[in-house]
Amino acid sequence: MSTETRTANRVAVVVNTLSRVGSQAYSLALRTLSEQGVPLGRTYPLRDPTRLVETVRSAVDAGHDFVVIGGGDGTVSSVVDVLAHTGVPMGLLPLGTANDFARTLDIPTDLERACHTIAQGRIVDIDLGLCGTNYYANRASVGVGAEVATAMSPVLKKRVGSLAYPVASARGFLRHRPFPARLSFPDGDHDTREYPSLLQISVANGRYFGGGQLAVPDSGIDDSTLDITVIRHGTLRELLTVARNFRSTRLLDTDQAEHIRTRRVRVETARSMPINIDGELVDHTPQEISVARNALHVAVPRNWVDGG
Repeated sequence: MSTETRTANRVAVVVNTLSRVGSQAYSLALRTLSEQGVPLGRTYPLRDPTRLVETVRSAVDAGHDFVVIGGGDGTVSSVVDVLAHTGVPMGLLPLGTANDFARTLDIPTDLERACHTIAQGRIVDIDLGLCGTNYYANRASVGVGAEVATAMSPVLKKRVGSLAYPVASARGFLRHRPFPARLSFPDGDHDTREYPSLLQISVANGRYFGGGQLAVPDSGIDDSTLDITVIRHGTLRELLTVARNFRSTRLLDTDQAEHIRTRRVRVETARSMPINIDGELVDHTPQEISVARNALHVAVPRNWVDGG
């Protein structure tokens, strides 16, 4: 990880005003950033999320050398596809339900403090995950994670806020059916592994995902590796153990889960299955997932250290 102090000359602000608190945050963010001396260029109160990628790309093409994004983890995941490997830093205003990317980077959810991080923090480069051609910040998963993404509706987020992830996880767990899978490792760092009956395969890049769930105790977003967690199907008693520890790293201490650390993995399933990438179903198996080293520049607090 490299660190730099950079003076931006023209900063674009793109806020998803349809996120949970986006419409209220937009004007406050502009005022606060301006008061803290951030040289604002064009600003975009986005009301159509389908135009997010197009808008950020236009802002970069127009010569903005820093892009502030307001939204949740889904917004971040969409934006990193545009900013990856460009060298254009991203500042984040966490306006989502879970804000796992912000949690990983210790970016405050308080809007004024997040603006201070953008104005006074430091720029670091961090890793991204790459699932096929889709970059992601937090996690890609097959199995229960895809069912959770389906259950995580905008209505549920607005109704219960941060409780949406536990509720959706419970629904996803009940709906899911076990599946066989094969994991192979193109770099040769692990033997190919065959699993006859699984609940989930999770490939984490970030330290947190799923509303504050920790990938593994020593995970990081700039450690050049991905953390794979495989959860096996089992007897009723074993499934109860999984359900009880599903959102905890204690699951890794049971026989139902296995942790693998690697730079690259190929995921194959008996039938094509959807892949949940940071809360969106945007790909299918079979697919290769790898780490994109130092792919994104982002503003973090000056005291941030990867891995907590």
